[in-house]
Amino acid sequence: MTAPTAAAIRPVQALLVVDVQAAFVSGWEAVPDADRVLRCTRDLLSRARAAGALVVHLQNDGEPGAVDAPHTPGWELHLPVEPGPRERVVRKTEDDGFADTPLGDLLTDAGVTELAVCGVLSEMCVAATARTALVRGHRVVLPHDAHATYDIPAAPGISDTVPAAMSSRAAEWALGDEVEIVPHAAAVPFAAAPRPAVGPAAAPGLPVSPAAPPPSPVR
Repeated sequence: MTAPTAAAIRPVQALLVVDVQAAFVSGWEAVPDADRVLRCTRDLLSRARAAGALVVHLQNDGEPGAVDAPHTPGWELHLPVEPGPRERVVRKTEDDGFADTPLGDLLTDAGVTELAVCGVLSEMCVAATARTALVRGHRVVLPHDAHATYDIPAAPGISDTVPAAMSSRAAEWALGDEVEIVPHAAAVPFAAAPRPAVGPAAAPGLPVSPAAPPPSPVR
């Protein structure tokens, strides 16, 4: 597994912001390191936008009754979206942000070959999306301080509670040697995506949303 220094990190052309939704980063159900992830994600977003990189916000559509069920307060994206040809929202129903969504086409159409991933949850949607990006031939940078998850509850006869920070680190390690793990989001540089994301047709019921920002986040 590579761990390049800041000077050695090549710029990426896209940022995938995974499931930074109100249910997971605000209120009593927030992941333990939500404040850190939000701070790092804001920094990544600011610099990606300034560089002209493609920004894709993944938004999970949970099952009915789930905290992230569509159009419930917990489902809303917590950070504002800046509409335009280089910033999109892609809704999904699986951990993998590429599964039955237009994400792959968006990246291809924009000419993106190198990307960074941040968000929640480390061992679920972040890892699944990063893994498929690697399989599809993308270079993937994962800043350690820009993703998080929950504690793993104790399991009698198996283990005590596994702290969230350990679970996040294990999720990174499980991605193997191809992913680039960097300690700090601030060290990830961005470059302009070769082309704007003109927008392929969305999968049924899972629209790409380039226009309107999401409603105000739940506090």
